Amino acid sequence: MDSYAIIDESDFPIIRIRFTGNKSTDQNFQTYLDQTKACYRFAKRLVIIFDATEASIPSLSHQKMQANWLKENEQLMKDFCAGTAYVIPNAAIRAILKMIFSFQKQPVPYKIFESEPEANAWINGLALDSNAIA
Repeated sequence: MDSYAIIDESDFPIIRIRFTGNKSTDQNFQTYLDQTKACYRFAKRLVIIFDATEASIPSLSHQKMQANWLKENEQLMKDFCAGTAYVIPNAAIRAILKMIFSFQKQPVPYKIFESEPEANAWINGLALDSNAIA
C-alpha cells in the first residue's frame, strides 16, 4: 500500500503530516486518519503542520471521511491541539480544504500558508503548555 501521508512526531509537540502525492484509497486514507488520531495518545498539548505541497486531491468520499473524523474527534482536538497550520501552495487543494470545513468546521485555531517557514513562525506563537489535561 502506498502511504497517503507520512506522520513525523520526532519534534513532539510539533507534529508534521506530509501528504505524499499518492492517490487516496479507502485503505491508505483510513490509515492516515488512524495515525493522525494516534498523535493524541500522550494526552498532551500539540500543534500539527499539514504539508500539502505534494498532496493529491482526495475523492469526495475521503473528503467526507475527513469531515467525519473532525466531528468524531472534536473534543479530543479542543482538549489537546493548540492549532493546525496548513501548508498549501496549490489553490485547488486549498479549495478542497474549504470544502471539507464546509462539511465540518475545524474545531481548533488554524491558518493556511503557502510555505513551511510561514507555518513554523505561526505555530511557534501558539501556547503549548497551557490548558493541558493530565
